[in-house]
Amino acid sequence: MDLGLTGKVALVMAASKGIGKACAMALAAEGATIVMGARNKETLQQAADELQQRYNVPVLALPTDVTKAADIQAIVEAAVQQFQRLDILVNNAGGPPFGYFESFDDAQWQAAFELTLLSTVRLIRAVHPHMRSSGGGRIINITSTSVKQPIDGLLLSNAIRPGVIGLTKSLSVEFAPDNITINNVCPGRILTDRIRSGSSVLSRTAAGASEEEALRDLAQDIPMKRLGKPEELASLVAFLASEQASYITGTTIPVDGGLVRSLL
Repeated sequence: MDLGLTGKVALVMAASKGIGKACAMALAAEGATIVMGARNKETLQQAADELQQRYNVPVLALPTDVTKAADIQAIVEAAVQQFQRLDILVNNAGGPPFGYFESFDDAQWQAAFELTLLSTVRLIRAVHPHMRSSGGGRIINITSTSVKQPIDGLLLSNAIRPGVIGLTKSLSVEFAPDNITINNVCPGRILTDRIRSGSSVLSRTAAGASEEEALRDLAQDIPMKRLGKPEELASLVAFLASEQASYITGTTIPVDGGLVRSLL
């Protein structure tokens, strides 16, 4: 299937590794021009070089901290200045830290809010005028299955990420006349550094299990009996960014191997 992304310009955040990098790769494989943002300059440039060599598409990589409004404005302005348009936004950021209620003070709550919700608001605000002026666009927010089913030990994520869902549903109505769709993709247990450093894995390795054993244990309550791959989630993101997904908006789609048991 030709997704019709050749010539489209995609901004992908937290794109130096894991899910963000996989999304950038999937979009580039379909011919999209890629603008990549992440905090670590070195790993970001390595990812950009790999992407450009593999797919031979235009790539712009700029170190960006999504908790800083000035950084967000700078990367959007640079993208539009260099490529004269912006068609696709993949909102992605590292999640809030693990922990329980008594672990967090006001500063940590505020930091989680800025990382998880306010960064999404700021990025959408920055790209919306450019999408509208070019006749449409696609916004995909990477969230978490915690918006469907709270995850033990992820209090900040459980509390704040649902705000992205409410934002998306509201904006799907506001943006529809501009031919801009907006959807959420919810990773379940996808094999990334965040999973490897999570409390479930660390507690098992501390008890003497190998990392491989700990990851295998983590997959036992997933109906598919395995962890997901970033590339599997990225394939959905590429589809939602395409013309073929033009009638899909305001949705929240888990990519979790059947882990979440909710009906909606």
